[in-house]
Amino acid sequence: MSKAERRFFTTPIYYASGEPHIGHAYTTILTDVLARFHRQDEKDVLFLTGTDEHGQKIQDEAEKRGVEPIELCDLMAERFEEAWKRLDISHDRFIRTTEAEHKAVVTAFLQRLWDRDQIYEGTYSGWYCVSDERYWTEKDIGEDRRCQVCGREVVYVEEKNYFFKMSEWQEKLIQHIEENPDWIVPEVRKNEIVGFLRQPLGDLSISRPKSRLSWGIDLPFDSNHVAYVWVDALINYLTASGAIDPSNPVGEQGFDDVTDSWWPADMHLVGKDILTTHSVYWPTLLMGVGLPVPRQILAHGWWVVGDAKMSKSLGNVVDPLELRETFGTDAVRWYLMREMPTGGDASYTPERFLIRYEELANVLGNLASRATSMIVKYRDGVVPDGPSSGLDAAIDQTLQEVRSSIERLKVHEAFAAAMDLARAANVYVEERQPWAQAKDPSRSVELDETLATLARVLVVLCALFQPVTPEKMEVLATRLGLSGVPTLDDAIASQPGGRAVTMGDPLFPRVDPAREASSD
Repeated sequence: MSKAERRFFTTPIYYASGEPHIGHAYTTILTDVLARFHRQDEKDVLFLTGTDEHGQKIQDEAEKRGVEPIELCDLMAERFEEAWKRLDISHDRFIRTTEAEHKAVVTAFLQRLWDRDQIYEGTYSGWYCVSDERYWTEKDIGEDRRCQVCGREVVYVEEKNYFFKMSEWQEKLIQHIEENPDWIVPEVRKNEIVGFLRQPLGDLSISRPKSRLSWGIDLPFDSNHVAYVWVDALINYLTASGAIDPSNPVGEQGFDDVTDSWWPADMHLVGKDILTTHSVYWPTLLMGVGLPVPRQILAHGWWVVGDAKMSKSLGNVVDPLELRETFGTDAVRWYLMREMPTGGDASYTPERFLIRYEELANVLGNLASRATSMIVKYRDGVVPDGPSSGLDAAIDQTLQEVRSSIERLKVHEAFAAAMDLARAANVYVEERQPWAQAKDPSRSVELDETLATLARVLVVLCALFQPVTPEKMEVLATRLGLSGVPTLDDAIASQPGGRAVTMGDPLFPRVDPAREASSD
């Protein structure tokens, strides 16, 4: 399969010092939805996620718990993998930065930089945030001496480091952004990076002395230093792509030829708080070793509660797995994709969650129940052979809107359009009144057309909703007599006549809002 028919999507790799929360879930489900949609469009997809397992925070947290760092990493990787399993994440690769393959690729990458005279030895003195593992200038931290990302106090550090000549690549990076205006989306985030690059770009510290931090990957040219965790972490995308054979990094498959690999990534999906590392650090590092940069970076917003970002330190984090226990996995996925405008911020409230859940139950779920029960009642569970063209115009318009929205990375708009098709089908039921058609033998042909049309639109909806509600769409596909959820093209071409249909429990059972609100 050519690279034009392939898609490589990545989430950030999540730091293995804390539990999965709604922020992690949003990024991962958003990536999953895009991966599933492109699979539905019959593309070959590589979907990567994983855990970031080196650095100061891991070392400190492990010491606090009285365990070895690798024991903490094993535990947290298991927690993330289990969370993604329960949230129906269809990743193809779960990478851990403690893997031998990744360590070898990082070593080869850093050696390549060294060999190309892109690294030099120097001294760093300044303010450091242990939580975010980032250095800050005096101007950044202000009078209160706090990290600009997490708000925690920073500490003054003076030590020998190795530095990457990031400043040498500033103009090339600016040129790339100018020539590729959609490289960073949404535009407001691109503008932030363009503004950042108007100032002189400093060089990047890429190491930490083992005297302070031992939990990391050794530099190949100085075993007394380990790689800066962000450099280590970013290279995971390259490791998973298969571009670098660490045993032969400059051979047929390596830095000099990535033709047969998945590199470059089609899209990095990240939170806006780590955009700089992905759109400045990472592309300049790639330029430094002579590799192509990722094709696109999507920086999404934050989930907020009131006026505050959802944060473990503030104690306002929502656990998506708890919501799942009450409403089901698909309801959590639907809420996160439907409620947050892709690229913007969104506020979590239990009331908004219930509104979005009721949308699933009252529109899509209700349509599925009505249509299948009428086919069972009026045609003994077999879709009639009558014409199924009653909603063709609505289907065509919806498919155009969904494809356009996905292409523009407006995922919330794509599923709004899909839900509007379900609404249109419910209106079609009210207008056609199949219960009245069934009472009049002379209207049998009309009834056949109504039921066949509803069966066809449900097949299309099954394909459209599969990326966001995969579990329930598998159930619906079975009830529609399908062997599985069809691709988009197969759904459009589907002729439902003669297919056996069955009834079942509501796809999205109704909940008591008062009871659910009282349990929060």
